[in-house]
Amino acid sequence: MVEVENYLYGTSQLAQTTLRNVIGQSQLDELLSERDKINLELQDILDKHAEPWGIKVSLVETKQVDLPTEMQRAIARQAEAERERRAKVIHAEGEAQAAERLAEAANIISVYPAAIHLRFLQTLTKVSAEKNSTMIFPLPTDLLTAFLQKKEKE
Repeated sequence: MVEVENYLYGTSQLAQTTLRNVIGQSQLDELLSERDKINLELQDILDKHAEPWGIKVSLVETKQVDLPTEMQRAIARQAEAERERRAKVIHAEGEAQAAERLAEAANIISVYPAAIHLRFLQTLTKVSAEKNSTMIFPLPTDLLTAFLQKKEKE
């Protein structure tokens, strides 16, 4: 015996209400990625409420969820913010890796003083290849001190 006059209408109304409640508590990405979990939750709730009516809910499937335009815009803003956050994290990780490599290079150069001069000459080669009309050539101050000391002695 069924304890509801129109079981099709009753289960339909119950399903719609339950669906709104469960979806309202879920994040959109959760709704899309964990559809089976939500379907099981819906089936469990519907079955508990429809069982006293003499109705057994055997299957629930969420096929399509229509969202209002405002909700779509909010979700799009959230997704864009998440993409920006990920880009910033990736950029920061790249900066950290670059800093590590520079520290390693500095340690190697500090062990081999001639390496800094070789690196300097490589940089000059690159600059001169670009056909610049002016080149600034830094001169180490330790070379100048020898000339200045000789001039003072004279």
